[in-house]
Amino acid sequence: MEKKLLHTPVGVRDIYGKECELKIELENKINKVFNTYGYHNIFTPTFEFFDVYSEERGSVSSKDMYKFFDRDGNTLVLRPDITPAIARMVSKYYQDEVFPVKLCYNMNTFINHSELQGKLKESTQLGCEMINDDSIEADAEIIALVVNSLRSTGLDEFLVEVGQVDFYKGIIEKYNLSSEMERELRNRISNKNIFGVEELLEDNKISEDDKKALMELPSLFGSQDVLETAKSLTDNETAINAITRLEKLFKILDEYNVSKYVSIDLGMLSNFNYYTGIIFKAYTYGSGEEIVTGGRYDKLLSQFGESKPAIGFGIYADQILNALYRESLTTDIEIDFTTIVYDKEARVEAIKQAEVLRSQGVNTELILNNNIDLDKFVQSRKDMKISNIIYVSKDGKKEL
Repeated sequence: MEKKLLHTPVGVRDIYGKECELKIELENKINKVFNTYGYHNIFTPTFEFFDVYSEERGSVSSKDMYKFFDRDGNTLVLRPDITPAIARMVSKYYQDEVFPVKLCYNMNTFINHSELQGKLKESTQLGCEMINDDSIEADAEIIALVVNSLRSTGLDEFLVEVGQVDFYKGIIEKYNLSSEMERELRNRISNKNIFGVEELLEDNKISEDDKKALMELPSLFGSQDVLETAKSLTDNETAINAITRLEKLFKILDEYNVSKYVSIDLGMLSNFNYYTGIIFKAYTYGSGEEIVTGGRYDKLLSQFGESKPAIGFGIYADQILNALYRESLTTDIEIDFTTIVYDKEARVEAIKQAEVLRSQGVNTELILNNNIDLDKFVQSRKDMKISNIIYVSKDGKKEL
């Protein structure tokens, strides 16, 4: 008889036991912060029509999507990116809404990364989207929400790096760069490959001043002082306005008392072409990858219907959990859980006590004592961070 497969495909994994409890607790903490800021929970389908993620949307590359067909021959994809799905949904259900719409979610994405990258192909994102508000105040609220969401998980040492794609776009807007050339330039700037940027610009008809500005981009990161340097590099109105907006943004972040968690990186450029203004990523110790990505995407909704300004972000729950483990910030977390072990003769009393606790909102597990080694059982539950264990026998009850 052929053996059953017990392992999972590369890029996905099982989550169980203590880790699953911690992940759910983490997600609940983050979602609570979202709700306290007035964001309303939504869900979109796990799979969408392929056209939702077509190339002009500027989302995940087609080769990195999981594609399949329905019975009518339509091409479908597992959701690789949440923002276009929400843009589609908003265009359908909120098309007549003129006031700010604030939405939040907890959903999985599916990206067929190369196995050599060692990345998860299924990952959990929690995020928020604000529609119908193009103000700097909206930008500031979103970043403050990122900071306070991360702090709710127990993290305190992290950094949100903020860029402005309009600064880069303003500099190159008068040059008719091919999409391939522009994509490569963006990648080299993002990777802070100054020599690569210089090499790419060498044979192109770009002014010396603009070449200098583009070559400076990878080094324009750190404190707010770099904004003055950026202003001196160009007289392009779009680029200057982008820097002015960042200056105003940081004043509001001071009012939110979160600016100490935020820095500048004008060389940050996303592979997602739908971003139109501020863009940001967050990093922490114990995670080699970003734990948050986000930005403004004012033109994306026009591809599905009426144009509406929008800004949002996604928090990568799996990366947060890894960081918490590496920083030993999960060791003190206790699961709010009670276990009642009972002898068969005390079943009625055990059920009664369990129902009382459950009516009070306490998660309560009933375990029949069928010749259990109580010492080993108690240790197993304590390993799961369950410390409230009650033994009910015909002689009464006691805590173990």
